[in-house]
Amino acid sequence: MSWQNIHGHDEVIEQFRRAIGRGRLASSFLFAGPSGIGKRTFALKLAQAMLCQTRAESLLDPCGTCPSCRQVMAGTHPDVDLVAKPADKSFIPLELLIGEREHRRQEGLCHNIAVKPSLGGRRIAIINDADFLNAEGANALLKTLEEPPPRSVLILIGTSPAKQLPTIRSRCQLIRFQPLPIEVVAQLLVSGGLIADASEAQRLARYSEGSVQRAVELADPDLWTFRNALLERLAAASLDSLQLAQTTSAFVEAAGKEPSARRNRLRQVLAFAMDFYRQLLHAQCGESRTQDVELQRFVQQAIAAGRLAPEQSTVRLDRCLDAAGQIDRNANQTTLIESWADALGA
Repeated sequence: MSWQNIHGHDEVIEQFRRAIGRGRLASSFLFAGPSGIGKRTFALKLAQAMLCQTRAESLLDPCGTCPSCRQVMAGTHPDVDLVAKPADKSFIPLELLIGEREHRRQEGLCHNIAVKPSLGGRRIAIINDADFLNAEGANALLKTLEEPPPRSVLILIGTSPAKQLPTIRSRCQLIRFQPLPIEVVAQLLVSGGLIADASEAQRLARYSEGSVQRAVELADPDLWTFRNALLERLAAASLDSLQLAQTTSAFVEAAGKEPSARRNRLRQVLAFAMDFYRQLLHAQCGESRTQDVELQRFVQQAIAAGRLAPEQSTVRLDRCLDAAGQIDRNANQTTLIESWADALGA
């Protein structure tokens, strides 16, 4: 059985039960794990469990029907603050954390979490998209992290501890969330009405890296057409950097006018390239770790071409990782794609 119908994270809830049972619940947490595996849903359900008016907090088993439970899930509970990066922003605005300039520290998440709980339980603040805290935003949180208000819980949700400043990491208890099993992803795709065909859901789940979000994104047939063309170029005996940059830019631009849609598509392209170089490295070291027949074919094609030594594959994988890290740092998209393509063709 999954806790509160949240699949794949039963061990995490047991960690919280043990901590509460011992009276040793931390005040600040960093939830880290791949996107699209339920971290935000888990955080909200945890808040509901801590604030439930009919069940003991130590049970972490919210009734779901009391006024407090209903308010948490409706986003209207006075003791729960949820902050996330707006779709049109590159970072979480400072104003969401400490208020507008003329009301600094008099409003925003850091002010709200310090206020006495309205319903007598806890104050809980959740920062979704914590990967998008810039230095200014992270520094604004330090006072709250260093001197947490009584009966408060602050949860930051991100993908990797490495994306947080050391000052943030050192002040939060790290909770690692694992990718979901393939069968769970496939089940959620069908039960959630995201993918109608069960066999297609199973196929997408195999490529999803344990993320429902990634599986949904991969349902776009244009992605698979581009993926095959990309892998063909990467596996060839020679790589035309200019052509790679041009075709990649055109594909990214075709995602639409919204910068967020273009950034997301570029992430998908880089993920395909990273997967290729990762599997190529495994094969070059005598170990195959993929059941993806198409990818395996291109990897063998690259080995037969003999263009890259393992050290060169490693350099290209690192360049893909660097490029992925620069997508949300206001890097010029055209320049980023061109420099990435040049590095792969060198």
